[in-house]
Parts: sequence; C-alpha cells; structure tokens
Amino acid sequence: MDQLTEGLEQAGGSVDWGRRALAVFPDGSNGEFGFPPGLAPVIARGEGARVWDTSGREYWDLTMAWGSALMGHAHPKIREAVIRALSDGYNFAGVNRRGVELAERLQSLVPCAERVRFVASGTEATLMCLRVAQAVTQRSKVLKFEGAYHGQHPVGVASMLNGRSVTLPQSDPSGAGAGWVERDVLVAPFNDLATTVKILESHCQELAAVIVEPLHRCLAPLPGFLQGLREATRRLGIVLVFDEVVTGFRFGLSGAQGYFGVTPDLAAFGKALGGGFPIGAYAGRSDLMEVVNEQRLPGPNYAWSASTTGGNPISCAAAMAALDLYSEPGCYDRLHETGTRFRSILESVLVSTETQGQVLGLGPLAQVAFASHPVFDQQTWLASDRARGRRVMLELVRGGIYLNPMGTKLYLSMFHSDEVLQRFGEEFQGALIATSNLGDHL
Repeated sequence: MDQLTEGLEQAGGSVDWGRRALAVFPDGSNGEFGFPPGLAPVIARGEGARVWDTSGREYWDLTMAWGSALMGHAHPKIREAVIRALSDGYNFAGVNRRGVELAERLQSLVPCAERVRFVASGTEATLMCLRVAQAVTQRSKVLKFEGAYHGQHPVGVASMLNGRSVTLPQSDPSGAGAGWVERDVLVAPFNDLATTVKILESHCQELAAVIVEPLHRCLAPLPGFLQGLREATRRLGIVLVFDEVVTGFRFGLSGAQGYFGVTPDLAAFGKALGGGFPIGAYAGRSDLMEVVNEQRLPGPNYAWSASTTGGNPISCAAAMAALDLYSEPGCYDRLHETGTRFRSILESVLVSTETQGQVLGLGPLAQVAFASHPVFDQQTWLASDRARGRRVMLELVRGGIYLNPMGTKLYLSMFHSDEVLQRFGEEFQGALIATSNLGDHL
C-alpha cells in the first residue's frame, strides 16, 4: 500500500481504484474485459464463487479467473498445499520433486501424455505444441479454425477478431500483431469436416499441424467431426494438436480427449490444472516430444524449450491438490449437473421473456447467442445479435454479477449452487427486460 492510499484510508477517505487502474493499464484493464468508464470492478478478494471489489461490493463470479478456479476461489485444500510447499522454496527453474509427481499424474490420466513438459501458461503450451510439430515435420504452416483463440501468440489470435473480410482458408491477421500469419496460418470452418479435409489434402505438403479446441469456444463438435479430423490428419501425416487449456480437467480427469474418445498427437493444458495458480503444460507422443530433448541440440529436428517458472513447486503443489479434488467421487457428476441446470435456467428465461436466443456449452460452461438460427460455427455466431449480448452482460455486472461483457463463455465452479444459479436467472431476466428497447450505443 502506498503512502497516499494508507493516509486516505486512515483518515476515513476512499481510494478511487478505478482511476488508479486507468493510470497504469491501457483502458484500465489487464486484458479483454472492455468495461465502460466507471463500471469496471477492481477485485480485492474472492472466496468460493464470490468476489468483492475494493469498495466492498459483493459479486457472484461467472468468470472464475477465466475458468482456472474450477474449485472456487481460495479453496482451503489448495491453499494448504501451497502453504506447505512454500517452506521448501518457491522456484528452482529446473526439475523438482513436485514437478515430477505432477508429470507422472498427468501421464496416468491423459491418453496422449506419453511425455510432458511444463511452461508458465496456456499460451506457452499451445505455442510449444506448434513448434514441436514444426520441428518434427520440418514444415512451417498450421491450420486452425475460424474464431478460435489459442493464446496470445500470433497464431493463437489470427482469425479470431474478424477485423477483415477474408475467403477461407486465408487467415485474418487482425489483432495478431504479425502480418506473417497471412502466409503461415490456414483457417477452416469449425464443424465442417468436408471443407476442412479438402483444405488439408490441398496443403498437406506444407502443413505441420492442425490445432483445435475440442469444444470450440462454447460450440460443441458435431458428431463425427473430431473423429474425422483425427483420421484425416493421421492419413496425411499432419500433427493433430488439442488445445485443452479450457477443456482439460473440466469435463473429466482425462480431458476432452477422454470425454470425446479422440486422442490427439499433442495437447496443451493450463487453467483448471493449476487450481487457480499459474501453470501450463504440453504433452504428447514420446517420439514427437523428443524434439525438445536437449541432447538433440542444435538440431535440425530440435525445438528449444525452457521456462523460468514452468513446473515451479508452488504451482505444482496447487495442481496436485486440485487433481485430488477433481478425483473425489461425484466431482464431475456435480459439475456436469450444474452446467446442465444452468443452461436449462438460461433457456427458460429466454422463453419466458420471449427472447430469441441459443444457449451453448457443455459441462460447467455456458454462453448465450442472441439468434433465432442454430449456432454451430463462427459465421453463425457472428450472425447473432452480439450488441444485444453486450448490453445484457453490462446490465448483469450492474446487478452484481462479475463476468466478461465481451460476450465470451460463462464459467461455473463447484461452488455454484442452485441458489447462485437461480439468482443469476433472476438477474438475467431483469437484464433482458431492461435492455430490450435500448440501442447499441453502450
């Protein structure tokens, strides 16, 4: 606490944390939320499914730290595991006991995880999956799906923001900060297997990898889509990468690859793996993962991989505690039941208010698309009334629901009880009514 803040609080005054945030962060944000001036909460603490801002106002949290706090904020078992680990040292930037234990645990749970490497975030994990694929195949191009987000690196952002009108498989560099993605990133429509396979067959000699979220944002794969993608990439000699940063350990202990019964060549993990603590991991077939073996340095089939904080004992202790919690009997039954119940409440509110909309999601995830047509890919999502969605999200924040008003997915945790879901449903209904006749200027 600085002297100005301390002095104000001792004198009984208030500190304008929103103003202070605006003075240090672009738009007063650490990324993506995009609140209008004066509305952005500055979070002071969290517990379970609730957070409190610096003014003491309570919110029900539907972001859950972008889904990393699947067991809720400040879970006592995760906190205790971290406290025990602290006394042994914070970081060694090398192999440590807790890192070995966590890697062994991942091997035992994840179908594709013959070998594991730790990094510090999901962004790094997806980036390293692609670099491994490029080193193995000696090819430069990758294919992703329209609208997908795979982390903050250029490939991860390409064709996510729809800043330009392009003809697939051309990629859109908007927001990527790197024009070269137009050359090295191909884009296919999610859930359109026939078109995707045609693109793969036409470019198989230059494609190193296909990267896909098994649950594409909140869009479920159509029956046979992931299986068809697996068959085509195997036949054409292209590495299949599952971005499981969101889906990993959210649907089950074996990730989305276990849930959907499709095993990729490589997979990236983050978010829920750390129980709220920063972590990233990539894993896959041992022959592919050998390209990061330092004994192969300098190559040519070698990809440099090192991380100062990846696999640190604090995050690994948190992850082991989180996996223990996920392994408790009934954990995933409850998470799936909570998600099903939540989506049912959202659908009921849409019907009762005569609002056209589609409720998307699987497991403890949900999203509302204000559209009368089915939403199953990026183009059908873009055709929804996204301006209405933003108005509704902002109104929910005003009503004490903490979420991202950019209209992305809603995250649930083990602490989202029926009471919380009903409260959200009431606020959602009020937000739909309050915004039904407003313009798109908010």
